Amino acid sequence: MDLQFSQRPFYVKTMCVLVSLIAFGYLVIIAKEILSPLIFSCLFSILLLPMASFFERRFNLPRSAASMLSVILMLGIICLVLYVIGSQLSNLASDWPQFKEQLSVSISNLQQWIDARFNIDAAHQLNYVHSATTKALASSTTVVSATVLSLSSILLFLVFTFIYTFFFLLYRSLIMKFLVSVFLEENKKLVYDIIEQVQYIIRKYIIGLLIEMGIVATAVSIIFWALGIKYAILLGLITGILNVIPYIGIFVALLLSTLITFATAAVLTKVILVVVTLVVIHLIDSNVLLPIVVGSKVRINALITVLGVIVGEMLWGISGMFLSIPVIAVLKIIFDRIESLKPWGIILGDEEKKQNRLAKRMSVKRSKS
Repeated sequence: MDLQFSQRPFYVKTMCVLVSLIAFGYLVIIAKEILSPLIFSCLFSILLLPMASFFERRFNLPRSAASMLSVILMLGIICLVLYVIGSQLSNLASDWPQFKEQLSVSISNLQQWIDARFNIDAAHQLNYVHSATTKALASSTTVVSATVLSLSSILLFLVFTFIYTFFFLLYRSLIMKFLVSVFLEENKKLVYDIIEQVQYIIRKYIIGLLIEMGIVATAVSIIFWALGIKYAILLGLITGILNVIPYIGIFVALLLSTLITFATAAVLTKVILVVVTLVVIHLIDSNVLLPIVVGSKVRINALITVLGVIVGEMLWGISGMFLSIPVIAVLKIIFDRIESLKPWGIILGDEEKKQNRLAKRMSVKRSKS
């Protein structure tokens, strides 16, 4: 008789786990075009579910009309934000001559510094820059075609995301029946509990994240406007949106804000003020705003958060960075409610005292058994 999997040698179990992880990762990568909009649509449908239910109860709308109206309202808000960003970017394009002039002055100063420090004259520096520029221009056609393809892919991604969101809202009862019927009768109560907790916590998480995004964007815009930084609204919106990506997003926003301020202002003091402002806001957001607004229903430790963002970017790019935290939060909800998977919930968690109590209870149960 074959041994049970738990009784097999360690190297056999390790090999099976590694092969399963590799196969799962490969399937996730090749199915990106399908899974990525599906997961985004699932999150959006969880967020829009109370709105759709309100339209059904309050105005007696059929489920299809209520679902479509909810999706249209969300689409309108997104289009409004994109319009504001687009209008700001069009104004930024008018500062291109000033940016070139500022860049020329900075390059000239940099050349003088390199010549004085490393004894490399300007002629050799220009030859190196000329050769790098020639190689970059040689691939300009490829870059342009890749950009057009990327924009078309993004548009197609958004279209499918909103279509899937509508269908998730429309067939939510059917999906719920399917999820419950897949598992055994004795596990139905646990399945209902997991589904309800996932909906509640993910909805609270997304709403809290949107509130946090709005607060950060408003604070950055007001402070930059008070400091006389040009395109304060654009920089505030960029910071608020990128702030959704933990730890990494704020540094990307800091880099973009510094470059734009450098291109539109000849004063180094303003660049320093931009850096100081974003660092201070990030510290306040991480230590004060995030725990209060987003809440602590599902706290994920910083190590898992950074690893999740990096792995998400490796698998799915930018969309994977945005989806990594919600996916980890859902996994933690499932792990915390299944006895055999609770150790994984402990390693994902951030509430040290609570996790220690959970680990202690598990060790007591094992010692009794």
